[in-house]
Amino acid sequence: MGDLKNLANKQAVSKLKELVNDIRICMFTTDLSSDGAHTRPMSTQDVDEQGDLWFFSGDSSNKNIELRESSDTELYYAHPGKEEYLYVKGKAEVIRDRDKIEEHWSPVVKAWFEGKNDPELSLIRVHPEHAYYWDTKNGKGVELIKIAKSMFSDKKEDDGIEGNLSIH
Repeated sequence: MGDLKNLANKQAVSKLKELVNDIRICMFTTDLSSDGAHTRPMSTQDVDEQGDLWFFSGDSSNKNIELRESSDTELYYAHPGKEEYLYVKGKAEVIRDRDKIEEHWSPVVKAWFEGKNDPELSLIRVHPEHAYYWDTKNGKGVELIKIAKSMFSDKKEDDGIEGNLSIH
């Protein structure tokens, strides 16, 4: 097992931004109270200075409907090529504020919507309540070499880092 490094406040937000900006796509899970929680891939648009995560979504989509019933959300990020992982549990809110849509807009979003004024366009803001991360210092290739090396020596070679991210 690697080093445990819990981060808080600005350091936690910085690490969250670093991981999310590198990975971008998460498995976005809603309807956590049911036997069959609903999970789908979503692209993160932004992580703001408070550590809130922003996503574009269709206002009449199943996820928006589910979030109106329960705001509990889990996000799972994984970058296997770099051995970076992030888990976020939080409260989500559907937002239709046109100023916020303008602030987080990206031309890539046009692939799913007719533009900034599409009546179906909404944002989801996820406010993290708990986050946990795992990453390596060197990436997958170097890690595999270190693991193999440790098998033939008495030296521990795991230099991974994991810990809690206390955002608020």
